Amino acid sequence: MSIDVYLNFNGNCRDAAEFYAEVFGTERPQIMTFGETPPDPNFTLPEEAKDLVMHTRLNIEGSNVMFSDVFPGMPFIEGNNISLSVVSKDLDNIKKYFEKLQEGGKVVMELQETFWSSCYGSLKDKFGIDWQFNYDDGRINM
Repeated sequence: MSIDVYLNFNGNCRDAAEFYAEVFGTERPQIMTFGETPPDPNFTLPEEAKDLVMHTRLNIEGSNVMFSDVFPGMPFIEGNNISLSVVSKDLDNIKKYFEKLQEGGKVVMELQETFWSSCYGSLKDKFGIDWQFNYDDGRINM
């Protein structure tokens, strides 16, 4: 299990990730855009979102740092654009941590299946910290 930092950007995520890769001498980031996600018949992807970064990750000195652009229309406040991401191969721990951290907080996305994991969810805890939970079931290695 790991707890990783997740940084959000307002349309300049690709530049930031490539810059940090150069600074820290890591491999170039593998970037998944919102436009590369599987289509959802219930949701039309806005044109301005297609080239934005949905997810990328760098390993910097042994720590995973993950990056994403905020989706168009979602709030972006510089300085509040960081969340902690719990990534675990233990599904029971994912569920336990999610349940405990939601007490007094606000669930943003219930634990549910996504195209990258059979269990993903997010919440803001009672102290205002944003958390993401991702069951590492080996679907996507990004």
